[in-house]
Amino acid sequence: MTSPSRRTILKSLACAGLAGAGFALPAHAQSFPQAFSSFSVDVSVLKAKGLGPFADLVGAAALDELRRSFADRVDPRGPRLVLRLTGVFLTSSPDNSSGYRGRGGGGNSGHDAVEGEALAIGRRGEVLASHPMLAVRDVNTSILTPDEQGRAVQVAQHYVRWLRRQI
Repeated sequence: MTSPSRRTILKSLACAGLAGAGFALPAHAQSFPQAFSSFSVDVSVLKAKGLGPFADLVGAAALDELRRSFADRVDPRGPRLVLRLTGVFLTSSPDNSSGYRGRGGGGNSGHDAVEGEALAIGRRGEVLASHPMLAVRDVNTSILTPDEQGRAVQVAQHYVRWLRRQI
């Protein structure tokens, strides 16, 4: 039995210990293919949360980084690699001061994060493999110039770079 306060403490410890790292949530027992025919990013969950054009910005940054990071793993015979982004969390205190505000439903002081799932999609649209993941990045910019769009691009790129290491 886990109380809400214990969950909060455990989450805080996890985020503190994994700041600047990618954290893979337990993946389904499938192994990921090593080559992909194409790449795409699904931001429909972010749009449903009301992020609109901000979701498009994050999706475009993730897609650009997918193409760059996985350029050596392209094979027209492989499945598609689809990234489904489900959460973007930007701290309201990028200078590591106290405070809490999440874009899209959460966040931690001093850390930005992206949550989602990578899917290998076969030729008939079947999911061949999935890999849920949360990537957390330290933030240390001035609260006077928070540059949320720039930070969102950076954390989306960070997510894809960690994904590359994971699959």
